[in-house]
This record gives sequence, C-alpha cells and structure tokens, in this order.
Amino acid sequence: MSTANPEAHRTPSAATPPSSPSPGESPGETPFRQHTGRLGPLLCLLAVGNTAMFMIYMGVGQVLLPVQVEALNPADKVANLGLVSGISAVFATLFNPLAGLLSDRSGRRNPWILGGGIAALGALALLGAVRSILLVTVGWCLVQATMNVYQAAITAVVPDRVPMERRGLASAMVGIGTPIGTIIGVTVASAFVPDDVRTGYLVLGAVIAAVAVLFTSLVREKKLPAVVPQPQSLGRQLAALVSALRTPDFRWAFIGRFLMVLGYMAVMLYQLYVLQDHVELPGGLSPAGALAILSPVGAVCTLLSTVVGGVLSDRVGRRKPFIAVSCVFTSIGMMIPVLLPTWTGMLVFAVVTGLSFGCFMAVDTALVTLVLPSADDAARDMGVLNVANAGPQIIAPFLASVVVGSLGGYPALFVAGAVITVLGALSVVPIRGVR
Repeated sequence: MSTANPEAHRTPSAATPPSSPSPGESPGETPFRQHTGRLGPLLCLLAVGNTAMFMIYMGVGQVLLPVQVEALNPADKVANLGLVSGISAVFATLFNPLAGLLSDRSGRRNPWILGGGIAALGALALLGAVRSILLVTVGWCLVQATMNVYQAAITAVVPDRVPMERRGLASAMVGIGTPIGTIIGVTVASAFVPDDVRTGYLVLGAVIAAVAVLFTSLVREKKLPAVVPQPQSLGRQLAALVSALRTPDFRWAFIGRFLMVLGYMAVMLYQLYVLQDHVELPGGLSPAGALAILSPVGAVCTLLSTVVGGVLSDRVGRRKPFIAVSCVFTSIGMMIPVLLPTWTGMLVFAVVTGLSFGCFMAVDTALVTLVLPSADDAARDMGVLNVANAGPQIIAPFLASVVVGSLGGYPALFVAGAVITVLGALSVVPIRGVR
C-alpha cells in the first residue's frame, strides 16, 4: 500500500506557504497522510500488529516475568518484580517518543517497525537465558526498548493514514489487539510455566519478529522528502519531545490516560501474586491456571467493548462521556475483589474491568488523534502520549510494592487503583476541542 500527497506532513518553510485544508477538513484540523487504497486491509494489519505487541507485553509481563522473578527469590518476589518492572519502564518511557521523533524525521515507519520487531526477538531470547535479578532487569529493559521502537512507529500509522471521520473505527481495530493479544499471549506463556519459561520467551519473540516482517511486506509506504533538522542543543531537542503538552487539550488527554493506566497497571502487574496470596481458589486450580482463565475472560470483554465503544462514539460524535464512564466503572470493578476475595469475585472483576478498560482505550485513542498539536510530528506526539502508557509502569510497580508491603496488602492495592482511575475520569472534563 502507498500514501499520496507526501508533502501534506512536512513543515512549511519560508519558501513554501502553508497549504489549504483538504476537502472535508476544517481549517483548524490536523492534516494527515491520506491512504489511497482500501482501508480495510490496512486496519486488519494494524490489528495483527498490535495483537503481536500485546502478546509480548501481557504474556511476558503477566506470566513469564513474574514466574521467572519468583523462581529466583520467592521471599522477595513483590519487591523484586516492582524493581524490575519499574526500571525497565524507564526505557519504555525514553525510547517511545525518541523512536517516534526519529521515524518522523526519517519519513518512514516500516524500517522502525521491522527493526524493532526483529531486535525484540533477540532481547527476549537473552531474557529467557539469564538467571539473576540483575540480568533479568537488563534483559527486560532491552525488551522494553526494542518493543517501544516498534510501538512508536506502528502507533503513528493511524494519524498518518486514516481520515478523521474513521478514527473511531481505526482505534477499535487497533484496540482489539489488546484483548486478542492478551488471550493468546497469556495462554501461550502459561503453557510453558513453570518448567520451560525460556522456550516461552523464544516463541513469543518469534511471533513479534514474524509479524513485523509480514506488516512491512504488505503495507507499502512511499518515502517522504528528507527532513533536514536544524542544529539544536540537547536541551532543545528534549524540550521538543514534550512541546505537545503545551496544548491544553492534549495535556489533559495525557493526564487522563496516565491516571487510568496507572490505576489499572498497579493491579494487573501483580495479578498472578494476587491469585497466589489473596484469593481463595477452587481445589485443583493453580494460580497460573487461574490467570490463564481470567485473562481470556477479561480480554473477550475488552474486545467487545473496544469495538462497540469505538464505533458508537463515531456515530454519536462524542468521546468524553464514554471515557469518563469507563474510568468510573473500572474503579467500581476494582472494589469487587476487596468485598469478595474469591474466585467468583475475581471473575466478576475481570468482566467489569475488561468492559470498561476496552471502551476507554478505543475512545481515548480516537480522542487523542483529534487533539494532536502537529501533523508534522504525529509519531513524536503519539510517542509523548505513550509516555502516559509507559510512565505509569515506572510508578505502578513501586506504588504497588509499597501499598502491598506497608499499607494493607492487596485490598489496599485495589482501593488505590480505584481512586486513581476516578481521578482519570475527572481529567477529561477540561478538554474543550472534542465533545
């Protein structure tokens, strides 16, 4: 597939006056790199690409990594998982906007998608082979770095190529990668627990590399004119990465995403340990087996609400109410295991939070693409937004380990997650440019 009008995304120079809005685009809207072929195949490939990405994030993050950390030091598993996850998330936070910036400047997405996917295979192979907390931390940092190169580029394809009136559908197609990737990733990873974790890492690594090759082979792109960056100091370059936050609507969208993901990830990163230490499971059901059931249940609910939420928000023409209600229902779902610390309670928790989080991610992604400050730096700005995905992963493990260890155990963790997600609901109120 190819793109048309490659000049549409370049920054106007003194010799090139700004272009007029394209047909159907209001003067205040951000132009995009129009997709000239059928939109359906592109959206399907985006769904596949994001599915593979979440196979890594959830299969490793929820199953393989906690099992590997526990095997090395069972007594300190909560603190060690917090340490490994927190430090590695710093790499995610740094590499996502940096990779987005570089892909903007190169005028290409495919090389970054391909390079990130293949490099992730090598990083996962290394992670599966190490046998100390220090080396696990190093390995997971490398996985986060390579996967965020892949993520930054593939995320920018939506604002690059999809018309604004189809962003809800596109966001839904991208969003289904979360539940499907979770189902497949957790199921595959659980099959290698506890005796063959290393093979689990290799299998998941092979998937992301193969999908990167498939996507870049089928999604053709036309190289844009080279951009010659003006000489800048390191300080100015770093300032450019966060310049999007000066736009009020984008800043509030960032805050809302940050809070929602923080509350959600603080609980989800420790779900295996919750099943081990907090919930009374039926006889014969292991914590890993329980997680292999819970994750698909929640993922199916996420899948349904992602599609329904994205399409319905397009038809209604409103985004903010969907986001606010989703945050509130996520907080309600998090209180269920506090009141009902049983297998039934965890199943209800998975259903409620799956439905609400799926709707949030689909509609919030659509909202964000409508408040991007600059089409010329779409990948960079989406990368800055993805700090709201990666940043909470820095804070969440430390927050969770402190709450669990000092403030009341796992019930206190669920309460903290509920409070934070409610604050996320309030953050969409000041957004003015989108209803």
